[in-house]
Amino acid sequence: MATISFNHSLQFLVVVLALNSLINISLGGRQIEPNSSTEFIKTSCSSTTYPDLCCQTLLDQASEIQTSPQLIAHAALNVTLSDVKSATESLAKLSKIHGLPPRAAQAMQGCLKELSESVEELRKSVIEMDKIKSSNFRKMISDIRSWVSAALTDESTCTDGIEGENISSDEKTSVRSQILTIAHLTSNALALVEDYASLSHQG
Repeated sequence: MATISFNHSLQFLVVVLALNSLINISLGGRQIEPNSSTEFIKTSCSSTTYPDLCCQTLLDQASEIQTSPQLIAHAALNVTLSDVKSATESLAKLSKIHGLPPRAAQAMQGCLKELSESVEELRKSVIEMDKIKSSNFRKMISDIRSWVSAALTDESTCTDGIEGENISSDEKTSVRSQILTIAHLTSNALALVEDYASLSHQG
């Protein structure tokens, strides 16, 4: 009985080792500790203006980001684009409220226009980051920087446009809060793009 038990244990060990070997092969021989990708994100976020927000929005993507400067910049752009789209939809609903004074309604429309442009600029940035290649890196990263910077300017212009208008305090606070959040996300994304650029092509 002891011999049978030993044989079963040996067979089980062989199976486990074989499975482990297959997993290593499927990962291309790369074993990335979960903690290393988490620490990478925290370290990368520490170079942004809003590190807590950066970690909050990116840590749940650690398994996809791993320890890649390109992937974390790409993830930050994607998160920002998604949030700007959501803010644009919220503002569009708010702008349809009846009874807004003409100047306030005009300010809302102006803000919507700025956010729509921000969405387009961030969308182009995500697409460009998807297909970035070393042979044309400098131009492509320059385009991404320009688009993300323009998106940040659009968001600031949106906030400025509604500040002095006769919009209820609750509505104004809601809009300001959303725009402030996406502006912070955009700022963080730009910082991570800059980090990726400097790490990939120094000098």
